Amino acid sequence: MENLEKTVEVLNDLVKINNDRIAGYKKAIDNLSEIDADLRKLFNRLMIQSEELKAELQEHLGGWDGKSDSKTTLPGRIYRLWMDFKVIFAVNDRKALLEACEYGEDAAQKAYRAAEQEPDILPTSRALITNQKVKLLASHDLIKELRDEEKTEA
Repeated sequence: MENLEKTVEVLNDLVKINNDRIAGYKKAIDNLSEIDADLRKLFNRLMIQSEELKAELQEHLGGWDGKSDSKTTLPGRIYRLWMDFKVIFAVNDRKALLEACEYGEDAAQKAYRAAEQEPDILPTSRALITNQKVKLLASHDLIKELRDEEKTEA
């Protein structure tokens, strides 16, 4: 029973991380200028990705009376405040916005790595976590690539 409780706790943490990611990209979209249609499309796609990952986690949790959490994490709220601060001083700065998004993607990777390495979770849940971590890594790498392109163009 202890493994089930720990698994529910870890999966709920990942639901929160995805909630943070959704809220972070909504915040990023709010800070985009009209000429950044490419980033708006990308950020919408990444929000949809997190909605899908969250739904997978919630479906997995639904098999056990493990209630999923719709809240965000304290670090996620701090990240969004940091993004607000950074954007205030970097009006129309794509690089700064992409750096803030990469920071959030780094946080998601860190959370998924920690969850994946948790010794007391069920094997089927670990497999789900690993699969989602790979998908998120591809998104992280795309954000990083775009950020690096902005550095060379600046």
